[in-house]
Amino acid sequence: MAIVFIRTLILYLLVLIGVRLMGKRQVSELQTSELVTTILLSNISIMPIQETSIPLFYGIVPLLSLICFEVILSFVCLKSSKTRHLISGRPKAVINNGVINQKLLLDLRLSVDDLMAQLRQQQIFDIRDVELAMLEINGTLSVYQKFNSRNITTQMLNIKDTKENNNEPQFIIISDGTIIEDNLNLCNKNKNWLDLILKSENQSLKNILLMTSDSKDNYVLIPKEIKNS
Repeated sequence: MAIVFIRTLILYLLVLIGVRLMGKRQVSELQTSELVTTILLSNISIMPIQETSIPLFYGIVPLLSLICFEVILSFVCLKSSKTRHLISGRPKAVINNGVINQKLLLDLRLSVDDLMAQLRQQQIFDIRDVELAMLEINGTLSVYQKFNSRNITTQMLNIKDTKENNNEPQFIIISDGTIIEDNLNLCNKNKNWLDLILKSENQSLKNILLMTSDSKDNYVLIPKEIKNS
């Protein structure tokens, strides 16, 4: 039993490293090569776990090889557009000027039901509202709506940008008692500023559930309901 546990732990860490090296994509956002590598990693890693008679080395070598292949291929695709298009393909305009490209749908083996389902996921229920729809290389649909169907923007209403209505994004500064230093730097803040805020709020770092802030000193602080002693 101990041997199975150790083998599982080692292979788990290797697969975790491999997936981490491929980036932080969701399954639906994986490129073709990344999806193939992910499937192979899961299949190869399960064999040495189930069959203890198989040397662990026989599982580690192909795992490391696949990880290296994927990293090298990603680098080549980054530098070469031809290789990138060969491996991952190109975006396709399934709707252009409001007209569905039926031949392309057939070539892509994409049914009208699939197309309408992806449009509904973007809150579009009328095909006449679509000016352009691009099927991206990861299978998602990017939609550009016709002018009369778009959401109203401040530009349409001719509202000028002022300091009063120009809100900045909030970054997580503290998460469950832990300081996110990268986000603190994005807000052009430092720990001295954070200490002053906590002191003014009469709070300690370990008792903060969440704190967000922007660069204009606008912050939101949520203490834990059950404070740590």
